[in-house]
Amino acid sequence: MKKNIFLTGAPSSGKTTIIKKVVRALTVPATGFYTEEERKKDRRVGFVMNSLDGHKGYLAHQDLRSDFHIRRYGVSIENIESIAVPSITPVGRQIIILDEIGKMECFSGIFRQAALKALDSPSIVIGTITLGGDEFIAGVKTRADVEILEVTKDNREYLPQVITRKIEVLLGIMTSNFENNPTLS
Repeated sequence: MKKNIFLTGAPSSGKTTIIKKVVRALTVPATGFYTEEERKKDRRVGFVMNSLDGHKGYLAHQDLRSDFHIRRYGVSIENIESIAVPSITPVGRQIIILDEIGKMECFSGIFRQAALKALDSPSIVIGTITLGGDEFIAGVKTRADVEILEVTKDNREYLPQVITRKIEVLLGIMTSNFENNPTLS
């Protein structure tokens, strides 16, 4: 079974909602981050990164001045590197939430390196990845240890249970190593 499980799908298909449901269902601690839209008067104005240990900051915002942009959003490389990167840095064997490997996050070479380090580690990585993407993103999708699940209207309700079950199986396979790891006990 592949230890790195990524959701992909159209924008607003429910990828982050599924990730948050999986996090709530976990019976062991996890580290990582997820990203949510910020809206004002029913209009999206930015994206906020939330680490599972409580750090928060803009990934991108329409009012953010930056050398890096996706459409009207300025991207905060500083927040990517100070919030996302530490949260996905493996410490032993653990569960890492990585929402998402996308165009904005990949402006940071440090983020790309951290994502690869997480994927290469013995940790279980649960994340989201953009549908399209550059060479780096395509490379992540074709790794032998990565399983990609596409979120659709028809499967988004049961995908949290599917992923939770996959985690349980992976934890069962790695039980002896998890028993000695205080971060997962």
